[in-house]
Amino acid sequence: MSKYMIIDGNRVEFDDEKNILALVRKAGIDLPTFCYYSDLSIYGACRMCVVEDEWGGVIASCSTPPRDKMVVKTNTPKLHQHRKMILELLLAAHCRDCTVCEKNGKCRLQELAHRFGLRDIRFKNTSEEVALDTSSKAVVRDPSKCILCGDCVRMCNEVQNVGAIDFAHRGAKMVVTPAFGRDLADTNCVNCGQCAAVCPTGAIIVKNNLKDVWKALYDDSKRVVVQVAPAVRVALGEEFGLPAGEDVMGKIVAALRRIGFDEIYDTSVSADLTVMEESKEFVKKLESGDNAYPLFTSCCPAWVRYAQTKHPELTKYVSSCKSPMEMFGTVIKEHFKSRDDAEDKTTISVAVMPCTAKKAEAAREEFANNGVPDVDFVITTTELVKMIKEIGIQFNELEPEATDMPFSLYSGAGVIFGVTGGVTEAVIRRVVEDKSQQVLKDIEFLGVRGLDGVKVCELPIGETTLRIGIVSGLGNAESLIQKMESGEEHFDFIEVMACPGGCISGAGQPFSHQPEKLRRAKGLYKTDKVAQIKRSEENPLMMALYEGMLKHRTHELLHVEYQADNE
Repeated sequence: MSKYMIIDGNRVEFDDEKNILALVRKAGIDLPTFCYYSDLSIYGACRMCVVEDEWGGVIASCSTPPRDKMVVKTNTPKLHQHRKMILELLLAAHCRDCTVCEKNGKCRLQELAHRFGLRDIRFKNTSEEVALDTSSKAVVRDPSKCILCGDCVRMCNEVQNVGAIDFAHRGAKMVVTPAFGRDLADTNCVNCGQCAAVCPTGAIIVKNNLKDVWKALYDDSKRVVVQVAPAVRVALGEEFGLPAGEDVMGKIVAALRRIGFDEIYDTSVSADLTVMEESKEFVKKLESGDNAYPLFTSCCPAWVRYAQTKHPELTKYVSSCKSPMEMFGTVIKEHFKSRDDAEDKTTISVAVMPCTAKKAEAAREEFANNGVPDVDFVITTTELVKMIKEIGIQFNELEPEATDMPFSLYSGAGVIFGVTGGVTEAVIRRVVEDKSQQVLKDIEFLGVRGLDGVKVCELPIGETTLRIGIVSGLGNAESLIQKMESGEEHFDFIEVMACPGGCISGAGQPFSHQPEKLRRAKGLYKTDKVAQIKRSEENPLMMALYEGMLKHRTHELLHVEYQADNE
């Protein structure tokens, strides 16, 4: 016989729901929360989700498991007053410059204040004014907007294993801060921005670079060239009411042209370059007999930063390939060099990325030529949404347009870089000898696909079987590294992406939960499915680049040597 609870007088059956909150939502009731996030541990601090039991007791629904025949109410005078008081107290200690806040319209505190009809705050804000922390290239911290929900702390510590921020002090003096009050840039922060992704207010936001991009666009002496990462196409449409996972790349190109970009390209092109170079590096490593450590991918700058700070001994095993964004940045600057001189212009390279760590990557000295960055500015998916809305483009009404020549050809292997396992699958397509359609389909079932945080697959190559690890989320990467270093596991190749699920879940994307992430992943695989070119080596543009611009210069233009953080 099935178990059930009585919620507001209605019988609701339950099976594997881990808390009352899940059951309440299953019953169609949206209980308000701040500190509850399904991918994080239960914290139970905000007390907004409390329910009343049949004896008048008030319990937190997020941290209480359901019990058979339990009776609770979600809406009573006591609970209503309780929630309004919590909101009023939070607002009393909160900066109220909502109209100029980056989170305006998407702030959970603002949303609930409106929902509960709070129009007047009886209490004076006695909080000390604290300066913004703008030291990071990726995010901005505003302590005056922090409500101590702990989402950012748990994300940074539990999921990412970085620990750049935590709670400090007690009682009314409690704050979320880096250790000893340091600036975020002076910590081991990897710039993944996942703290900003889960922050319900504007306490941590993604750094905005739109002012610099608009300035370049309005300067006639500048040629502004833009590249768009694969994961952007399956998420941007959500901000305009389109389903998650719908490929809107054609509309994005049309919007970018109307905004004023001179040349528009798809980063999937340089993802193909990355496959060519990384697979060559992988085969060379295998032939050398050096199997003490696997070859780690280098596409994710947050992972590279993590390796440098937490595991300097692994840095020399991180692929020397530049990330696709930086490869394309180099190619773009090389391509326009002669035209810049002839036309007396300066090429400005802009990248639209799902990732906040790309902002920090673009600023690294390794990716500059004579002090000039290969990628001048990085904006996120949500920043591009702001540009589209700012000038009034009716995105849904745009007719799709194509990217520009000469960099307009890319393979499906380049597109799937945006999801965890995509880099691995693209490399496998390159290194297997059998290029038949059947083998291409078989690769899908090796274990490379899916949003699991850790995936392991084995690939027979001749008389050798290669063992491949695929991880997303730096906490999962740490677990795999520990098993590898203890001798419990052995790998020949490991793909690491800092954001759980890969770039589709980047902090620069519209906020999403697991169902949306799954649809985004399916969207990329669907685009790959209909792509005429399935493997990077089959892309004729690759041969043209290798015979032209890259001839005898591949290492100079496409590779970088990362140093351990203590060197």
